[in-house]
Amino acid sequence: MSKRLLKSGILVSAMTLLSRILGLLRDVITAQLIGAGVAADVFLFANRIPNFLRRLFAEGAFSQAFVPVLAEYQKSGDLTKTQEFIGKVSGTLGGLVTVVTLLAMIFSPVVAAIFGTGWFADWLTDGPNAAKFEQASLLLKITFPYLWFITFVALSGAILNTLGKFGVMSFSPVLLNIAMICTALFLAPYVSSPDLALAIGIFIGGLLQFLFQIPFLKKAGLLFKPKWAWNDEGVKKIRTLMIPALFGVSVSQINLLLDTFIASFLMTGSISWLYYSDRLLEFPLGLFGIAISTVILPTLARHHVNRSDNAEKSAVDFRNTMDWGVRMILLLGVPAMIGIAVLAQPMLLVLFMRGQFLFSDVQAASYSLWAFNAGLLSFMLIKILANGYYARQDTKTPVKIGIIAMVSNMGFNLLAIPFSYVGLAMASAMSASLNAYLLYRGLAKADIYHFSKQSAVFFGKVFLAAAVMGATVWYYNPALSVWNEMQFLERLHWLVWLICIAALIYAAMLVLLGIRKGHLLAK
Repeated sequence: MSKRLLKSGILVSAMTLLSRILGLLRDVITAQLIGAGVAADVFLFANRIPNFLRRLFAEGAFSQAFVPVLAEYQKSGDLTKTQEFIGKVSGTLGGLVTVVTLLAMIFSPVVAAIFGTGWFADWLTDGPNAAKFEQASLLLKITFPYLWFITFVALSGAILNTLGKFGVMSFSPVLLNIAMICTALFLAPYVSSPDLALAIGIFIGGLLQFLFQIPFLKKAGLLFKPKWAWNDEGVKKIRTLMIPALFGVSVSQINLLLDTFIASFLMTGSISWLYYSDRLLEFPLGLFGIAISTVILPTLARHHVNRSDNAEKSAVDFRNTMDWGVRMILLLGVPAMIGIAVLAQPMLLVLFMRGQFLFSDVQAASYSLWAFNAGLLSFMLIKILANGYYARQDTKTPVKIGIIAMVSNMGFNLLAIPFSYVGLAMASAMSASLNAYLLYRGLAKADIYHFSKQSAVFFGKVFLAAAVMGATVWYYNPALSVWNEMQFLERLHWLVWLICIAALIYAAMLVLLGIRKGHLLAK
């Protein structure tokens, strides 16, 4: 089981790495095309709202509620019953999302007014940001169907993950990135505004992801006609688990929406700077945090289901799987956090500074990136610790914790008064840290999971290795003014060289400190 977990984790991380690389390329092209001005603010606004819902369905509440229930059906060994259950879930969930998507498209001005109140106020008073509100309303009509596509992608991905086929779902985002890159390069010159081309790219990307899943489901014998079954026992169970989970697992995304709302009152560029800094943070978060969380959830669910066979062994296996997930987060998250802290400005400069994205935008985005980065480890740990509840079909506790974290974030957002958009990033990091702490405390109090002594020693070694890595890279890192004077290829060479040096030093330090393959395997 331990080698299987490690192998699955590597596969998902590899697919996610490909997706993140193309995602960065997409953002590079986007930054060159629309910079950090009006068009960027509007497009990123129109993308964030359906993207928030994508997080709920593709990486959050739906999977957390569906996978444990599906594990129960699979344990029964009745394939027909499992197949019928999948058809009922897809029909019921699909019906609800269809209604939500259609309403959002029809009433897109209302959605734009709710989340972009600052722009809406200018539209009412014929202020300087009135055009932003009108364009955002248009783009939302184009981007919202992505929610419909990704809902079924999430369903099929969750099914395939329980069968051990993690690569399909992990590869799907690649198609979205390819679609957006192609529309940015080949469609943008022929439409009225580049942000419109990017919105069309989101629509096409969602469609491609939806179509990509179908052959794999058919091959697995789990492709069935959707059927509405609101009162079905299994559907009701998912519904009961999912409704609170929609809130509990998505606190960080709700906080980002609150940031968007507040940023609509701030200077032009605030939404864009927050987006680009968040995108760099999403690279390690998706590559490590979400990948490891995706792999361990089905295993945790199976351990919980098997508790009736051997309760003591099931509890030990559950605890060891959780501890493995936390160790992997520490192994990969700590050096990522220190690396971003040292190389934030060079990475932003190399990736985004061209076309409409200026040196001043690099500096502005780096401040919010540093603030976000303070909570990177917490963002990652939330993904793992929340699974300790959802695998046991406990969605109420994360909801209570989510409410506390969200209310706290509202208070932390007062930092936006003296620190502007950087204060919003600081508030998100602080809220995530509080969320992670409360999730862990709840698991520890219930004697479900305790951070083991072995993992504490492991963390000490990882932190020391990462600190030496960060100090070395900081020593060789040129001043920002020197980076600005370099040509692109010279900048790229320096950045790649520094990252390679960092990786080698970190790996060497881990070996010197006694970290071996056995430390990377679940017990």
